Amino acid sequence: MRLWTFHPRYLDARGLVAAWREALLARKVLAGETRGYRRHPQLVRFKQALSPADAIDAYLRALYEEACARGYRFSTAQLGAGSAARRIPVANGQLAYEWYHYRRKVRRRDPPAHARVQRTAVPCPHPLFRIVPGPVASWERVVD
Repeated sequence: MRLWTFHPRYLDARGLVAAWREALLARKVLAGETRGYRRHPQLVRFKQALSPADAIDAYLRALYEEACARGYRFSTAQLGAGSAARRIPVANGQLAYEWYHYRRKVRRRDPPAHARVQRTAVPCPHPLFRIVPGPVASWERVVD
């Protein structure tokens, strides 16, 4: 499961679809509707939100908006009413690490998308997140 900190506009097609599916799974986990993934580190920041359900729904809504802009047909039927979620602070070190990790992944699977993202040194964050100074999150599984 990977719930990216950067804006979904940077995701390649496979990445956007995967993020949508993984965020829907995260929503089920946060709602207690599944046994698996309950301790997944990617969920820490959502669990710490004032309202985890509102936070994951806000995350999903931004993915949905990006999908619509690209002509994809995602369904919001599983999402809540749409209460505003408070922005979650995320360290710039975490954003930088995820950006590095994503560019490595996309280089192998989608060279044209990789060429596009290589032009961006520091990506904009997902609208749910507010970037603050700091290192990679303690819950992150750093891969060299």
